Amino acid sequence: VQLVESGGGLVQPGGSLRLSCTASGDIHRINDMAWYRQGPNSTREQRELVGAMKKGGDPSYAAPVQGRVPISMANDKNKIYLQMHMLKPEDTAVYSCSASLWDFSGRYALGAWGQGTQVTVSS
Repeated sequence: VQLVESGGGLVQPGGSLRLSCTASGDIHRINDMAWYRQGPNSTREQRELVGAMKKGGDPSYAAPVQGRVPISMANDKNKIYLQMHMLKPEDTAVYSCSASLWDFSGRYALGAWGQGTQVTVSS
């Protein structure tokens, strides 16, 4: 299962961006998807959770982004979105998504990490 993120870029403080993540491959049903971010001084192992959402459920958010980054999921596609508002310089990071799912053989699986999409907040 592959995950591909898009939508990042350079934005001024206070601006907005919408990130997308699409899962593809042997996917029968998505269980949940989540967004993580890796700051400029962090390693991949230090990625922090931004927010997550179960298919058909309500999203949950990490404290640093609560109220600023509504997450939505496309019901008819294996996609998750992260709409980021009131961006701050400390939001600068590579944003990646994860997914847990069931494949067509009925096995529970985790999607492979994608390359992520860079978000830079700077004036």
